[in-house]
Amino acid sequence: MAATKSINDLLLSFMQDIYYAERQISKSLPKMAKAAQNPQLKEAFTLHREETQTQIERLQRAFEAIGKRARGVTCEAVNGLIEETEEVIEEFPEGSVRDAGLAACAQAVEHYEMARYGALIAWAKAVGQKEVVSLLEETLAEEKKTDTLLNSLANKELNKDAAKHAA
Repeated sequence: MAATKSINDLLLSFMQDIYYAERQISKSLPKMAKAAQNPQLKEAFTLHREETQTQIERLQRAFEAIGKRARGVTCEAVNGLIEETEEVIEEFPEGSVRDAGLAACAQAVEHYEMARYGALIAWAKAVGQKEVVSLLEETLAEEKKTDTLLNSLANKELNKDAAKHAA
């Protein structure tokens, strides 16, 4: 029988998950920027990588706030999302169709992150970790902003350009 675990254990486990995820995302964003042809999409990926570095540092401070060492645990979900992105890069030639696919893949990552940060914030609030709440709310706001930007780019430009190449 498994030992009893608390919401603090859940908070730590999911923080380790998102810490790993953010580090993997940070590694994949330059490749995504290089693969994108649309200048605005390239810039979005480049800027989000810088933002992701700050988010990783913020997570490190959140670990410190709960008295734990910043350590990631393998997140199969983000590994799968990154693998999908790599498939789009490999399977679609450079151009508007690939760009639309890259934006969709990036949004899937943002949605995963938003779900994780939302849960972490709720649990940190429940256990009175105000500093952790503050740090993670800042990151969640950035993730939402990135998702909105990607959605706008996709709907205003990328998807229309990709549709011109319909068979």
